[in-house]
Amino acid sequence: MRTWREAELAHCRVSMVAALGFLVQENFHPIFPEVGGPAARQLDIVLQSENGQAIMASLLFGIMLTEITRARIGWEDPDVEMQALRPEYTPGDLGFDPLGMAPKDEAGMLAMKNTELNNGRLAMIALAGICAQEVITNSELLGSA
Repeated sequence: MRTWREAELAHCRVSMVAALGFLVQENFHPIFPEVGGPAARQLDIVLQSENGQAIMASLLFGIMLTEITRARIGWEDPDVEMQALRPEYTPGDLGFDPLGMAPKDEAGMLAMKNTELNNGRLAMIALAGICAQEVITNSELLGSA
């Protein structure tokens, strides 16, 4: 069950960032100002340029490093046990709280985790709807602002 919660939290966090990214990138993209249209199709256009490929390679490298770090924090070494979380690891807790905003009591932490899951689930559904709408209509989500 802990493995499922870890996977859901990871997907929730990615979906929340992606939903925000879709809303922002259609109207604000200073790195590639010539790219426009639905956000669901912008990556195809960006990857056609050499600069776009270099930036995406850098992005993939950064994602790789963060995933390796996450795996080292929460997952058992494959030599010990395959696809198992460490017994002392709490799903989603990577120890990253630079602003010290995490609740100090157990009840507050549980409420915050449940809120994060609910918002993440909503973001997953919203992102599916955003992608479907943009691909089917071939128009921007909010129109040209």
